[in-house]
Order: sequence, then C-alpha cells, then structure tokens
Amino acid sequence: MRDAHGAEFDDFVRTRSVALLRVAYLLTGDRHAAEDLLQEVLEQMYVRWRRVRTFPEAYARRALVNRSINRWRRRARRPEQALGDNDGVARDHADDIALRQAVVAALRTLPPRQRAAVVLRYLEDLSVADVAGALRCSEGTVKSLAGHRTTTGTAT
Repeated sequence: MRDAHGAEFDDFVRTRSVALLRVAYLLTGDRHAAEDLLQEVLEQMYVRWRRVRTFPEAYARRALVNRSINRWRRRARRPEQALGDNDGVARDHADDIALRQAVVAALRTLPPRQRAAVVLRYLEDLSVADVAGALRCSEGTVKSLAGHRTTTGTAT
C-alpha cells in the first residue's frame, strides 16, 4: 500500500514540480528560496499524501502561498537583492530576460497576500474561485487583491 502511494506521489512530483517551482519563484522572487519553499511543501505533502492526493495541486498551491507569507512575516524585512547582471550573458533572449526581471521586480513591490493573488490569478491563470480557495478568502477579496492598479494606486 505504501509503495502505491509513493508511486503516486513520485508521479505528481515528476509532472507538476516545474510548474510549482515557477509559482514558488514568483512568490519569493529568488530561485534558491523558491527551491527551498517547494522542497518544504513537497515534504509536507509526502507525509500527508493519503489525505491530499485527491487534489494535490490545489493543496500544493495553497501550501506554497501560506508558507511564503509565513516566511515573509517571520523574517525582518531585508533589502532586496538583484537577480543578476546580464552584462556577460549572450543577448539571444534579452527581451525575455528583461520582461521576466520587470515582472519579478513589480511582484516584489506587492505585499505577500496580494502577490499571491496576482501570481495565482494571472500567471497561473486560475479562476477567481480557485484563487479564493487557495487563499481562503472571498472572491471579492481576490478581485480586490488582483485588481489592476497604476503607479498612483488608482484602478484602471
């Protein structure tokens, strides 16, 4: 019985870990922190696999959001570090890199809960209802958190 559950978990990790790592990266803004965050969530899921195996991806997303918010709360706010300098890198994908850096920089300016709502709603393309379930809040709250804002803070 344990082997069957282990195989199911292994299949889940093989098929969904790249997408979950992307979510973790967008939540944290740091590759190493994202890997650590995902590893913690996968460990938690393995222990609870019998309970979470019916909806593992929804559980994983919720756990990533919760843990990223908790990490942010626990740590004193420290200065953000740049993701890296591209001066020595080939420019084949320069526009893609610049766009990614702009998105990550913009996400870093948001509070953790709002960042989670934006990542899940627009970058993971989840419905408002699914984001509300992941964040354990109302759909109206999701709409408010993920609403379009300009730099002056007024709705567009």
